[in-house]
Amino acid sequence: MPLRSGRYPRPVPSASGQRLLRFDRRLGVRFVAGADEAGRGSLAGPLVVAGVLFDYAALRGRRVRRLATLNDSKQVAPDEREELFRAVMGCASRVSVRVIPAGAIDRDGLHHSNLWGLRTVLADLSQAEARLVDGFRLGPLAPPHRALVDGDTRSAAIAAASIVAKVTRDRVMRRLDSLHPRYGFSSHAGYITPAHAAAVRAHGPCGQHRLSYAAKCYEEEPAAA
Repeated sequence: MPLRSGRYPRPVPSASGQRLLRFDRRLGVRFVAGADEAGRGSLAGPLVVAGVLFDYAALRGRRVRRLATLNDSKQVAPDEREELFRAVMGCASRVSVRVIPAGAIDRDGLHHSNLWGLRTVLADLSQAEARLVDGFRLGPLAPPHRALVDGDTRSAAIAAASIVAKVTRDRVMRRLDSLHPRYGFSSHAGYITPAHAAAVRAHGPCGQHRLSYAAKCYEEEPAAA
């Protein structure tokens, strides 16, 4: 029902949004950066790493309400992820993204590639007074940072980075699907599924597959007796 003033009540952040934002605010600084990645376990396609910088002095009122349903990207439906992507891009002070192709992952290794991407996006967000990363510490070459286990379910900045990384990667995989339609990248985003494995066995891997992975679908099936 409308209020007496004739206006409807404004939406407020959901329980998840409030909790994530509250964690960052409790750090007691103005600029908080978060970093996360998408595509670590994928057999094909790039690793996408994103960093998001929030200015908590400016993240108020209408701007913060756009993050009402912010959550870990894995907990959000695809349509809602797209909406949150637009909200994050509109609310963040700065966003940094690195797209690391399959060839670089094969050459340098997944862990090295991931570390490089996370270090780089955090370094891009040089205004940050607190830098948060999901999972593990990034070593002495990284800017000062704090590693949070399950950080994408605890920090708004990390959750926002997970949304940016996931949506960016899904968009890349849809484009790659049009270039390599045999593999169904738009349906499984390069992860191993029975259909994906069958396509690799039938057609062989393409240039988007990570050949350094010890995947059974790369192995030649024994000839029938």
